[in-house]
Amino acid sequence: QVQLVESGGGLVQAGGSLRLSCAASGSIFSIFAMGWYRQAPGKQRELVAAITSGGSTNYADSVKGRFTISRDNAKNTAYLQMNSLKPEDTAVYYCNAARLVVGMNYWGKGTLVTVSS
Repeated sequence: QVQLVESGGGLVQAGGSLRLSCAASGSIFSIFAMGWYRQAPGKQRELVAAITSGGSTNYADSVKGRFTISRDNAKNTAYLQMNSLKPEDTAVYYCNAARLVVGMNYWGKGTLVTVSS
């Protein structure tokens, strides 16, 4: 079992930056692929960025060049650095830890990011 706790959300003006953190506990963090998803009001949850256990990353087209995902296995924490924020980035951001080959998939409760114009 893995527990995930997100932090770092808040209210920011367009063009600003935020750094989200996802602290994991309960299992071996390094074996999991980590992802950040977001869900805006009235929309489906979507993948924002992901990082494999080996450090490979991928991003949604809408955030490429603005967001950076990283992980610190020594601290059992994943991060999402968000720069040049836009109002359309407003959403609840969720952390995900997955090792699907063994059926492990965990979610945090989310942190709200609001970008004002």
